[in-house]
Amino acid sequence: MRFLFLAAFFLAPLAARALPPEQEAFWKNLQALCGQAFAGKVVAGTAASDSQFAKEVLVMHVRACGENEIKIPFHVGPNRSRTWVVTRTANGLRLKHDHRHEDGSEDKVTQYGGDTASAGSAESQDFPADAFTANLIPAAKTNIWTVAVAPGKTFAYGLRREAENRRFRVEFDLTKPIAAPPAPWGHR
Repeated sequence: MRFLFLAAFFLAPLAARALPPEQEAFWKNLQALCGQAFAGKVVAGTAASDSQFAKEVLVMHVRACGENEIKIPFHVGPNRSRTWVVTRTANGLRLKHDHRHEDGSEDKVTQYGGDTASAGSAESQDFPADAFTANLIPAAKTNIWTVAVAPGKTFAYGLRREAENRRFRVEFDLTKPIAAPPAPWGHR
């Protein structure tokens, strides 16, 4: 009996965490895209740097889907430094930005993001910046990232920074899968 208790105690963190129904549906929408890649375009951008993104070929690839983590590389032209990481937590979902150099080493500005503050919806989740992000990038302390999936239609990644009226949004056409791109930097 004691062995069963200890096994359950140590294995429980490995099991998928229960999510509110809206987040569970959202998670399933993301998982349905696993292994697929899609081309996208910038549909909103208020910073000068956003115009450079708009000139590049943009590709997202739902590359790795685990029970508690989904990795989505975001390629901007030949730059393969960005991966969005969505994780199930004890309290909801977490979005982190994994940034790497071409040699695979972590960028000094990496692992920023935040956790959901509400159940969101089956098609959209907001991730307000966490304390780690506010420390790492003080200007981003008011950031809210949004990941949205309209099944069979679009996948969108967006950023709002209310303090500066900053907006960025890129949408990917889910009706037209493309060939998977090379692995992101730092991943096999």
